[in-house]
Amino acid sequence: MDTTLTSLGVSVGDILLEFSYLTGAILFVIGLKLLSRPESAKRGNLWAAAGMLLAMVATVAFHKDDAGHSIALTNIIIIVVVITLGTITGTLIARRVKMTAMPQLVSFFNATGGLASALVALIEFSDPANQSTLVTLLGLVIGSVAFSGSMIAYGKLDGKVGDIFAAYMKYVNISLLVVITGLIVYVMAGNMPFETQKLIVYGLLAVSLIYGVLFVMPIGGADMPVVISLLNSFTGIAAAMAGFIYQNEAMILGGILVGAAGTILTVLMCRAMNRSLLNVIVGAFGGGGAGMDKEKGTIKEISASDAGILLAYSQKVYIVPGYGLAVAQAQHVCHELEKLLEEKGVEVKYAIHPVAGRMPGHMNVLLAEADVPYEKLVEMDDANQDLPNTDVVVVIGANDVVNPAAEDDPSSPIYGMPIIKTLLAKHVIIMKRGMGKGYAGIENHLFYHDKTRMLFGNAKDSLQTLVTEVKSL
Repeated sequence: MDTTLTSLGVSVGDILLEFSYLTGAILFVIGLKLLSRPESAKRGNLWAAAGMLLAMVATVAFHKDDAGHSIALTNIIIIVVVITLGTITGTLIARRVKMTAMPQLVSFFNATGGLASALVALIEFSDPANQSTLVTLLGLVIGSVAFSGSMIAYGKLDGKVGDIFAAYMKYVNISLLVVITGLIVYVMAGNMPFETQKLIVYGLLAVSLIYGVLFVMPIGGADMPVVISLLNSFTGIAAAMAGFIYQNEAMILGGILVGAAGTILTVLMCRAMNRSLLNVIVGAFGGGGAGMDKEKGTIKEISASDAGILLAYSQKVYIVPGYGLAVAQAQHVCHELEKLLEEKGVEVKYAIHPVAGRMPGHMNVLLAEADVPYEKLVEMDDANQDLPNTDVVVVIGANDVVNPAAEDDPSSPIYGMPIIKTLLAKHVIIMKRGMGKGYAGIENHLFYHDKTRMLFGNAKDSLQTLVTEVKSL
């Protein structure tokens, strides 16, 4: 058999390598499928990680260059050392990061993926044997944009970078896109010395990095979940480009899966906000538009004791979680309150808005960490149908996703965005530290409605007090 394979120019190692890539790709698909549900997401991560580990081990063991040489021992040692250091560093960072900083972590890890793909493209462009010039240039541009854009997103989420809301920014970004396109076309023309091409490619790298920064700078805070999803898709596409450069099926399919999943999620989130992706990118939503100037009304507070009584003697309660719940690290106490209410015969569910929090699925991850059963998490549209039969809605740290300005204020930047319609319920309790505006910087007139009662204080402390009150009844 070995003789037959040799006569065909194929070795056993080649077959094992291709089979490993195929198996790894299958594991990627299985992992992605399992990631679609919170209760199976952990297993999905492990399946996908196993596929990547198999692809890496198979590459080290069986890969040969065009001359038929295996990877040198020195290079194998470097690869193993780098992977080990990266694994240790990533594990330590992931274990120590707080849930409130999870969006920043996602942005940072996404940036490293974009940077890796950009560096691969930059290195491989200098290789005379590389025949994939267009793919290499696209990988360089997309990877660079994903890197610098994700780092700016990280800075914004961490409060270290501000927004630039200026009309001229979209014209600057369009101009940069034109420059990037022109440089790619110029390099592809190829009628110049290779050294000149390299200089132009370095210029392309610089312009792409600048575009990544300026592309994210005007985007307001309320759009950050969409931006993170979009940048994640960029990283996947850049990884697929690197796979085409190396003709590596595992990298190609893995990148395509990440790129496609990120793109689909971006589109779904835009639909959830009733906005186009172009509007998200150039619309500067979250820039603090005040909306229509109208009478606010009077704030009506509620004591923890009265809130506990109202909840304990209800038949159905909906909890609307937001970023404030994550900031207070109050998900476990919230789950405790939910269980106490259920012991008293109250039906408790969670209404989940698609863009609540700072990243896609932030509230799902937060509540899953507290072991809240997945079937209790109700999507926005289904929750809105159920709210007319609900006695009390408890809003914990959410703001923009329950703001009625989206329905009744045509001058508001969020007008037309679907919201959780808390006012359909009989009573609304809003738990907030103060009267601060949400991430979009827009006044929320829900606070002043006749149905609404405000319970001020840190969410964790307020929930703990409610737990004590309910226990005492």
